[in-house]
Amino acid sequence: MFNFIENEEQQKMIDKANEIMEKYVFPNEKYMIPHRGLPAEILKPLQQIVKEKGLWAAHLPKEFGRMGNGFVSLGLLSEVIGQSPIGPYIFGSMAPDAGNGEILYHAATTEQKEKYLRPLANGDIRSCFGMTEPEVSGSDPRTLQGTAVKDGSEWVINAHKWFTTGAVGSAFCIAMVVTDPEAEPHLRTSLFIVETDNPGFEIIREVPVLGDHYPGGHCEVRFNECRISQENMLGKRGEGFKLAQLRLGPGRITHAMRWLGVARRSLNEMLHYSLNKKDGEKTLADSQTIQNFIADSEAEIQASRLLTLQAAWKMDKGFPSRKEISIIKFYGAQVLNNVIDRAIQTLGTYGLTENTPLEGLYREARAARIYDGADEVHRMVVAKQVLREFQERGVPHEPAAISK
Repeated sequence: MFNFIENEEQQKMIDKANEIMEKYVFPNEKYMIPHRGLPAEILKPLQQIVKEKGLWAAHLPKEFGRMGNGFVSLGLLSEVIGQSPIGPYIFGSMAPDAGNGEILYHAATTEQKEKYLRPLANGDIRSCFGMTEPEVSGSDPRTLQGTAVKDGSEWVINAHKWFTTGAVGSAFCIAMVVTDPEAEPHLRTSLFIVETDNPGFEIIREVPVLGDHYPGGHCEVRFNECRISQENMLGKRGEGFKLAQLRLGPGRITHAMRWLGVARRSLNEMLHYSLNKKDGEKTLADSQTIQNFIADSEAEIQASRLLTLQAAWKMDKGFPSRKEISIIKFYGAQVLNNVIDRAIQTLGTYGLTENTPLEGLYREARAARIYDGADEVHRMVVAKQVLREFQERGVPHEPAAISK
């Protein structure tokens, strides 16, 4: 049964999160350092407050001392903390650590969980994920060229990666490389845990990108004859593609709900400005154009929110949700960009200044249409599934011919 109202537990969670955002998160945004986040002396005490409130690392199960809630609750919390670029870091659900935590929980051995997942879950260390390569399409991991070759009890990795988010300052990297080049495309790759102090792991540079909210940058890295033990394989050989998908479904729920938090914050900036900015005897809010901006933004936010919560609900129930997850990825990213753009247009040149959060949010938002799969890829996934479902259902009768 569908229920569009938060239950009592969810509402308490949302209220607590909103209180933390107002008291501790928004006031500390001014201390954020581009590409480095908050200084540790500010970040760590804030993270401790979240832990004491029981809202830390909502994506992980209770056995690791975390919330252990379902995807709907995770989405509702993400909507609140996503309003600020530093929110996910203060609440312990930042990318790529959240996705890496998902993989480690499902695929790691007991020893790997204690060595890597527990300190990651506690916020003691950060991690990165090495998949995208500059020589091939970043949207299709089946085309990867980096390799791992077995040499006795070790694996030797040679790979060239980039846009490895958070690599600077991370303790380890989960690397996706080819172990079986002759296997069918979905079984060619495996995952490995590579500690970043390994002499074969090299950070070449931080790739300059639009936006500045991610600690550790978006880096170009090389694995140069990088030797790791057999025990550092994550999951089974040939499961790289399968395991990488574990981080994408939950990740897209949290992304889409965070984007809604950003969109709502941007709409609030538009509302506040339009109600207070005079245009002769009237305010901007009296303008039909601005009212159209407001109405379109509200409608898109509500539509995207319902689509995302539906996808989360289906995941909680164990129903197939690949189509729904792809829909919220491309639709939510477009809504995010639309609403921020309208807000800036309403504020005019003032919206381009650092006096409001809009210009920073706008620069960060553009990447949403690319990371975790470009919009075009997700549209293709949705279209193919819709076509397949239509063909499998069969057509009860031929569509009526168009009269000439």
